[in-house]
Amino acid sequence: MGAVTTMDPESVPKPQALPSPQSKLSKIGHVAGATGLSSRGKHYVCGSVAAFTNIITTFPIQKVLFRQQLHGLRSSEAVRQIRHEGLRNLYRGLLPPLLQKTTTVAIMFGLYEDFSRLLLQRARASGAPELLTRSVAAALAGTAEAALAPFERVQTLLQDHRHNGRFRNTAHAFRMLLREHGVRECYRGLVPVLMRNGPSNVLFFGLRGPIKQRLPEAHTRTGHMVNDFVCGGLLGAALGIMFYPLNVAKSRAQAQVGGAFVPCGQVLMTVWRERGGSVVKLFRGATLNYHRSLLSWGIINATYELLLKVI
Repeated sequence: MGAVTTMDPESVPKPQALPSPQSKLSKIGHVAGATGLSSRGKHYVCGSVAAFTNIITTFPIQKVLFRQQLHGLRSSEAVRQIRHEGLRNLYRGLLPPLLQKTTTVAIMFGLYEDFSRLLLQRARASGAPELLTRSVAAALAGTAEAALAPFERVQTLLQDHRHNGRFRNTAHAFRMLLREHGVRECYRGLVPVLMRNGPSNVLFFGLRGPIKQRLPEAHTRTGHMVNDFVCGGLLGAALGIMFYPLNVAKSRAQAQVGGAFVPCGQVLMTVWRERGGSVVKLFRGATLNYHRSLLSWGIINATYELLLKVI
């Protein structure tokens, strides 16, 4: 398995010679600094815009999926439940994932590139394999994303109809959690988030290049977008199924307000017992999650790669 990167080359075009050697040096430093900043910063910008596009498009699907994860409902039952709540509540809970996802995807792509750049410099000196170096960079970026877990926490509370009368909006939910339970309560469900983020990032960045190389060669911008969509979508869908039980445990843990912090394994066993020890029921919602992830990560990857080319 080989990992490829989307990093731009570090080479900076040489400016035209100026009469004064001192002013020439000064100008080169200025151009190099500006270009480096742009090269590093655009990965964060592209990731953020890609995530924004995805969240606006797929939020209603995510809401149906969440109800299935939390309550073990069938798709039709979850849709009826949401329809009964009315159009006014369809996008209730949008702000936390919008803030969280635009930031975490920016961190995911941006920090991966930054960590890769830093670690590769050391790896070349020590002779460490590039694949290992990029895997470590991906895992570190995924772990850093977990700092924004409170947004997932509040999203869970706002999407759970049992809390409709308790939390009015994002700011109110944060205020109530902090006032009544403290900062620690905002990080309920952090363990499954950490267990999911690092490994999924390693697989996503490690397999993205090899999968794209196996797709039909593209000769147009549209062709490249299609390949990026298929590559990102297939990876996202596969990883969504692989880590689905962790998302079930996360949703169950984060739906609780107050009380003891239950270990991730114990939460998962509780859900398992409640659903009759059935694997099928434990994975209820996985089909919708597969299609949502296919669409979401297809949009994110295609949009990200397109923006890298045009910015």
